[in-house]
Amino acid sequence: MTSRLNPYLGFRDDARQALKFYRSVFGGDLRIGTFAEMGAVQDPADADKIMHGQLETTRGYVLMASDTPSSMSRSDTNNISMSLSGDGADAADLRGYFAALSDAGTVLEPLTQAPWGDEFGMVTDRFGITWLVNITVAPSTPHQPTPEQPEA
Repeated sequence: MTSRLNPYLGFRDDARQALKFYRSVFGGDLRIGTFAEMGAVQDPADADKIMHGQLETTRGYVLMASDTPSSMSRSDTNNISMSLSGDGADAADLRGYFAALSDAGTVLEPLTQAPWGDEFGMVTDRFGITWLVNITVAPSTPHQPTPEQPEA
């Protein structure tokens, strides 16, 4: 099996709604298991909450999420953003994702040409998750970050 790095989003009580929303944006196969279905109920109030949800899209995106059990603390602050990027061949899909994520969300930066030459925008969706969308305009554009060399 190939190793993968996937985003895992934590919610208090709305993981199901968030995952269904993301399925409406990206399409794909959504699988959801509650604490009760997985035999992990410690507090009866958590029985119908999502212990693990996973959305797999036809484009290969995998997004995971769960509700935080009532016995655990959860911070509403985060320093994580989701990034969607692609080139001109993906532009229509990426613009569509940006528009769908903006519905009932807050556009932080409209999807426009950025100083580095690409089309870029930022939106915080209705669940408080910030998304960065970047559409590469050309394979080689000015102002690209310099690759960092490993230390010897």
